[in-house]
Amino acid sequence: MRDSKRLAKPARGLDGEINVPGDKSISHRAIMFGSIAEGETKVHNFLMGDDCLSTISCFRKLGVQIDVSDDEIIVHGKGWKGLEEPVDILDTGNSGTTTRLIMGLLAGRPFHSVLIGDESIARRPMKRVADPLKQLGTKIDGRAGGDYTPLSIRGGDLQGIRYELPVASAQVKSAILLAGIQAEGVTEVIEPERTRDHTERMIVQFGGEVSREGQSIKVTGGQAFKGCTVDVPGDISSAAFFMVAAAIVPGSRVRLKHVGLNETRTGILSVMKEMGASIEVIPSGDAKGEPVGDLVVETSSLHGVEIGGDTIPTLIDEIPIIALLATQAEGTTVIRNAEELKVKETNRIDAIVEELKKLGADIEATDDGMIIRGKKDLHGGEVHSWGDHRIGMTLAIASLITTSDVVLKNHEAINISYPQFFEHIDQLIART
Repeated sequence: MRDSKRLAKPARGLDGEINVPGDKSISHRAIMFGSIAEGETKVHNFLMGDDCLSTISCFRKLGVQIDVSDDEIIVHGKGWKGLEEPVDILDTGNSGTTTRLIMGLLAGRPFHSVLIGDESIARRPMKRVADPLKQLGTKIDGRAGGDYTPLSIRGGDLQGIRYELPVASAQVKSAILLAGIQAEGVTEVIEPERTRDHTERMIVQFGGEVSREGQSIKVTGGQAFKGCTVDVPGDISSAAFFMVAAAIVPGSRVRLKHVGLNETRTGILSVMKEMGASIEVIPSGDAKGEPVGDLVVETSSLHGVEIGGDTIPTLIDEIPIIALLATQAEGTTVIRNAEELKVKETNRIDAIVEELKKLGADIEATDDGMIIRGKKDLHGGEVHSWGDHRIGMTLAIASLITTSDVVLKNHEAINISYPQFFEHIDQLIART
């Protein structure tokens, strides 16, 4: 496999329409809920990326039959009690979502499991999940007292708790809710800011119950689920790269079809519009619990903004590509309250600042974000993805506006969430 990919600025703008891959967060959860549900679950538009395939692998090791074809995924759920003690270690690969959510799911299962991931997962903090699960009654151990993988989980009888999240995290919230559904009594999670709510929506879609009042989410233990059909919308986090590309490559107009428009994920739309981007949102209905629509983005004149507070959880994965967008905006853009980026697949603050600087960006890291001064012409050079799919895709989009070629090292990391990424770039360039 090649370790680099040479990218060059297109002669003219981007034009055409594409379907971005299925939403990564929803694809993970569809496999998980399908596995603990009774009966068959069909998943359409599943993201066939490395992270989501890790989730399938783990649940197969837990005794669940999962059939994979080009058209759909079929999960033959056996209910909570049908999960079996794995005879092998559960390898979550590069997927933090798989690791953290499966911790909550295994918390109430009366057997022993061991979780491990790649080098990136080994550096990501798990204590934020392990601590509340221990309060529920789960036995968890691992490196640094259960803060890092490998993790040993001995599930069993759980008692509901009331837990205030110290940081806004959909993964931690979801792990606690999955454990709480198996616990005696009520489990309540209180968020500092609202985070993506795909888990709550999926509980309802599979026939369960969950309630929200303000920042409080509650589930009652003893719930069972029924298999269903899940239509996965396009991932707005993947769409964001082409939204930015269309906004900054001169003479562009791109239509992104059937994209998820869940309000807990659309911060990128609000920020881009605030910066002056031309974005048309065309709602097309509801994909079994998730709002969807098309996005049409054209080249725009942009200006800097300040981003922070409760907006951050709604666009946390899009901040690297927003940083690139800001290099092409007049004035200064300041991103605050984004400390969570330091514990993603890599330290995304340091990574994107270092790599964009190599291309001529005026950007600096702060303790909780970054400052970007635009508008700056970018030049070519050699950059690295840091093994992070979102850093890699940001740098690939940057190459579309550089004055000379860019060589992207370790571009293979992009397969984690967007295997067709370069194909879609070529498709939009070829139409010009």
